[in-house]
Amino acid sequence: MSRPKVSRPEVSRSGLVVNLAFVGKKPTGLATYAINLIPELKLPQTKLLASQSFLPRLAKTNAAYCEVPDDLTYEQGKLGHLRRMIWTQRQLPALCAEANLLFSPVPEVPLGLRCASVVMVHDLIPLRFPRLTSLLTQYFRFYVPQVLRQASQIICNSQATAQDIVDFYQVPAAKITPIPLAHDASHFRVLPPQGLPELLPELLPEQPYFLYVGRHDPYKNLSRLIQAFAAVTGAELWIAGAQDPRFTPSLQQQADELGLANRIRFLDYVTYDQLPLLLNQTLALVYPSLWEGFGFPVLEAMASGAPVITSNLSSLPEVAGDAAILIDPFSVAALTAAMQQLADDSALRTQLRAAGLARAAEFSWAKTAAATAELLQKYL
Repeated sequence: MSRPKVSRPEVSRSGLVVNLAFVGKKPTGLATYAINLIPELKLPQTKLLASQSFLPRLAKTNAAYCEVPDDLTYEQGKLGHLRRMIWTQRQLPALCAEANLLFSPVPEVPLGLRCASVVMVHDLIPLRFPRLTSLLTQYFRFYVPQVLRQASQIICNSQATAQDIVDFYQVPAAKITPIPLAHDASHFRVLPPQGLPELLPELLPEQPYFLYVGRHDPYKNLSRLIQAFAAVTGAELWIAGAQDPRFTPSLQQQADELGLANRIRFLDYVTYDQLPLLLNQTLALVYPSLWEGFGFPVLEAMASGAPVITSNLSSLPEVAGDAAILIDPFSVAALTAAMQQLADDSALRTQLRAAGLARAAEFSWAKTAAATAELLQKYL
């Protein structure tokens, strides 16, 4: 005899859950996006899932929050990733039980989630530059496609990333919404020379310097940058970004072998407060990355009045427009020529500063948040 079907009551769902479990104490690109976007969203019935380190940043929001473990972030390396993936599948569904939408600023949601989801894809770098032994490459090959198929809508940060999503995952373009990112205009700005807060002694420049900001991964193209800088005169090169035992030692060895040990400084991780000071004093930001989903350093440099040299590939022309020197990042000679030109030509530096400030003014987190809120509202 067949058993009669038992009708289950429908769960009454309402509101938005935003998953910020990936945000740690030392924010870089992904966390910077979340930190600046969330206070501007201002959507009703929002619950934020965040660790203790993120809670002080929630003062500008009226949202409810739920504290999550603080060991789920990128700062704990592979173990942090693993713990977050387990937490996402086992714990996050219960936290979304009464919501009708989960918004994840990274492409991570519980598989089989019963409510709608909108996810953000920043780039597909691990697929463009795959490493067979990299867990991140496997994550993008096997997990992310399932997340994107399940998502109601996908946000990305540039037309270049949107095209990558179509090309790598065969996702219909209609399911993808590019929304440009922005910068904190109250933080990244031109500082009057007489009012420059004093840098730490080890960061006070003794002569003009070019600045790179970011990771040391091979796709960031630092090896070519160092090679190109060897032929530049009259300046130093400062490399700001957390040192990586996989890549930094070989870059330092290259600098030594080229006789540049006294002209290249590896600064390690630069704090959020120190970065505008470095950008205000540099000859130019040099950002020759082989691919970027957006390129925060370019926008932050322009907003700080720093001239910019960057690549003519991927999203970087979308960000820089006509306000930077765009070079072929595979050409060492082009990199050398651009740096030497800016080192020698103060009028060109002045022109690029003005153009960069005008370009940066076109981007704001208020615009980014308004476009994001309009999209999320469709599912609330």
